Amino acid sequence: MQKKLTLFFALLTSVVFAQKKPLDHSVYDGWQSIASKQISNNGVWASYMIVPQEGDGDLYFNETLSARKLKINRGAGNSFSNDSKFSAFLIKPFFKDTRLEKIKKKKPEEQQKDTLGIVNLTTLAVTKIPRVKSFAFPDKGASIIAYLLEKPLDTSKKANAAASSKEGTDFIVKNLTTGIETTYKYVTDYKFSKDGKLLAFTASGSKKDKDAKTGVFLLNTEKGTLKTLVKTKGNYKTFVFDDEDEHLAFLGETSPEKDEIKDYSIYFTSINLDTAQVLIDKEADGMPANFVVSGDARLNFSKDGSKLFFGIAPEKKPKDTTLVDFEHAKLDIWGYKDDYLQTVQLKNVDRDLKKNFLSVINVYSADAKVIPLTDEKLPDASQVNEGNQSYVLASTDYGNRVASQWTGSTLRDYYLVDVKTGSRKKIIEKLQGNAMASPNGNYILYFNKVDGNWYTYQVATGKITSLTANLNVKFADEENDVPDYANSYGLAGWTEEDKSVLIYDKYDIWAFSPDGKDKPKNITIGFGRSNNLTFRVQRTDTEARFFKRNETLLLSTFNNATKEDGFYTKNINDNKLPELLVMDKAKFSFITKARDAVYYIYDKGSYIQSPDVYVSKDLKTAVKLSNTNLQQANYVWGTTELVKWTTPKGYKSEGILYKPENFDPNKKYPMIVYFYEKLSDGLYTYQAPAPTPSRLNIPFFVSNGYLVFTPDISYETGHPGKSAEEFINSGVEYLKKNAWVDGSKIGIQGQSWGGYQVAHLITATNMYAAAWAGAPVVNMTSAYGGIRWESGMNRQFQYEKTQSRIGATLWEKPELYIENSPLFNFPKVNTPVVVMANDADGAVPWYQGIEMFTGLRRLGKPVWLLNYNNEAHNLVQRQNRKDIQIREQQFFDYYLKGAKAPEWMVKGIPATEKGKNWGFGLTDEKP
Repeated sequence: MQKKLTLFFALLTSVVFAQKKPLDHSVYDGWQSIASKQISNNGVWASYMIVPQEGDGDLYFNETLSARKLKINRGAGNSFSNDSKFSAFLIKPFFKDTRLEKIKKKKPEEQQKDTLGIVNLTTLAVTKIPRVKSFAFPDKGASIIAYLLEKPLDTSKKANAAASSKEGTDFIVKNLTTGIETTYKYVTDYKFSKDGKLLAFTASGSKKDKDAKTGVFLLNTEKGTLKTLVKTKGNYKTFVFDDEDEHLAFLGETSPEKDEIKDYSIYFTSINLDTAQVLIDKEADGMPANFVVSGDARLNFSKDGSKLFFGIAPEKKPKDTTLVDFEHAKLDIWGYKDDYLQTVQLKNVDRDLKKNFLSVINVYSADAKVIPLTDEKLPDASQVNEGNQSYVLASTDYGNRVASQWTGSTLRDYYLVDVKTGSRKKIIEKLQGNAMASPNGNYILYFNKVDGNWYTYQVATGKITSLTANLNVKFADEENDVPDYANSYGLAGWTEEDKSVLIYDKYDIWAFSPDGKDKPKNITIGFGRSNNLTFRVQRTDTEARFFKRNETLLLSTFNNATKEDGFYTKNINDNKLPELLVMDKAKFSFITKARDAVYYIYDKGSYIQSPDVYVSKDLKTAVKLSNTNLQQANYVWGTTELVKWTTPKGYKSEGILYKPENFDPNKKYPMIVYFYEKLSDGLYTYQAPAPTPSRLNIPFFVSNGYLVFTPDISYETGHPGKSAEEFINSGVEYLKKNAWVDGSKIGIQGQSWGGYQVAHLITATNMYAAAWAGAPVVNMTSAYGGIRWESGMNRQFQYEKTQSRIGATLWEKPELYIENSPLFNFPKVNTPVVVMANDADGAVPWYQGIEMFTGLRRLGKPVWLLNYNNEAHNLVQRQNRKDIQIREQQFFDYYLKGAKAPEWMVKGIPATEKGKNWGFGLTDEKP
């Protein structure tokens, strides 16, 4: 009887799988993902978006204590009111309509605009307001909403959008509880005070309406009264209130509209004053000669409101309009003493034109004046203790920048800069690492990458304390395999009053007394290291600057052995072991907690289960709110398993094996190997079938009858190619021992660094029947001196210090550059290969792909090159991503499954047929 039941269930299972179909390229657009999860302050309402890869998404509201739900078609950008009684969001135009507008090349002012939606969370009634540009709730206080409308659509032939482009639009302020609303004309910018009792805005006026008000206004939202702070027409922006909502500052300029250079000032007012006055301009006391207020800097008050921080910049010169463009040379001059290569300078020119230097004014000082805190030689600074401290922490890499060409980073000096005098005190010199102030500013904490230890500098005494040097645990990456100093594992934060700092090792969390007087305490009791668990603090209070002394921490937890994910809790002070909340064969997103209630919202998924939204009060039990990708049940999906093996040199390694869910051990399967550094931690990560920018579309190939293997790789400095052989090939050989792996039908695919390894492996072995290399480097000698165009940086650092892992200059060890350059071994290649090299690649010079193609072509090897025009290192345009999925399937299907070859592989696509014929048609001819 037992045998009959087993046979019955086996037959039933085969029938179920037979009803499923493999994924095809038409499924991508409708596949969904979760976005924009939020929970109201009182925890009663949760919201989230479900969006397809292409098309119209939807916004959902779920009441956490009941079954009440609301769906908003095309809703996005939700925000709850402070009192949790209302929510506002934007309703996007239909995707099909925006697509048609792009086809017709409509101007922005002619395109459809967003609609504002406001939902009453008591009645679920929805109000819609068309053509809304932006909206805002105050952080605290009553349910007041402010929103700015788009310009009315003018369809007349006389419409001149350019003439009125700087004019504002209707601005509505509405009390959602009382329903009272007021409209203000020609508004361009606005900002609530934190408590919502005040609302600052600026109006441009209108050339068509001579009676329209211009200037800056302050609305009392409780009383409905309006103050005119500035009457002069101009450009006003960057409104900022102090923490008590008693003072307001903003930037403004009243220069003639045609002036290229705008002369900004900082305006200041109090709620007790009727107007705003210029506090700082270029003539202000303390302003350096030839410097002005920067219109690109942020403004902020210190927490106590006594100081106002702002930016200053050198006065710019207008362009000389008398110069005739075609009569003057256009060139870039590269100088060996330049701090940065010209390519870096050109890449950052817009940023540098907006560069400004942090300055401060002590607002209530009798002799208030501008105090510059940074300058060209000391350009970077951060405020301490929310601006209340007597100093800022400033840093500079001035004098050390040239070396970034080959190091990829720079040494930095750190200073304490007095906010009253601007005087500077150097406290750390040539640090290879990073430094930061404690929340109250009593200490400067820093990590020194050279020795892998954490230190504190005590501001009051100047004493330096090593926190970690005497422990037998490493606080720098234990698995670092690049020829550079290891990074730290980071820190969780500080306890109140700067009493202790919580720092991570690989597994556990330690509490250190910053003055070194108390013995370090492993607050997770070593439970992480002994159980192969990595604990990290999950901050659920986004406004908290430190931990309370007796706080119970929520710990996100990863099991390094099983790859399971979950959460524990641990009190900072007690000596109990961490308490388990949940561990699952899944991946959890970041958890968001309701501000005023113990409710959490998150999403969870696995490779098998599409991520869905959950709410929970304790993280032990949860309510599932969403059901994404129900269509997945109609398709053959896959399973994952962790594979472990020992390499020829005795290294322990692991990887993921993906199998079709209808896997039959009595069959032989083709296998594709995909790799990039280490991927095994993603054992339970969901992977949607999507037209990917570069990596292998794993669920697609698994659904279509392939095994996919993703081995982890560790590296030996100087020998990245041989390291790839050591780990990848040995993992493949290990799997080939299984009868269900067809050892003659194995392909490899990789992108960028993975693409390089593909190119190397096919010179070292003939075990692979087909290969796909995206953006590969094949000649390290020519790539070494090249430019990464997306950043402008030279590539030398990559070979000497980071991913390429050579660990020496080209002149010191040229033999290593040759050993690791596949180009020199192309005569050994017998594997058909496709190369993707795009002409706008900002990371790898695309001529590396050309070197690979032309070299193999010269040798008569089967090779194809795909150049997606004006595309980046990883494909950005969706139509190109879709295209490459089809070509990749056709290529591997031909060599690994014996399918027919496509025309593009057999005949190519002549330039005369570009844009007319994509060559997807199948043929009986052979490539």
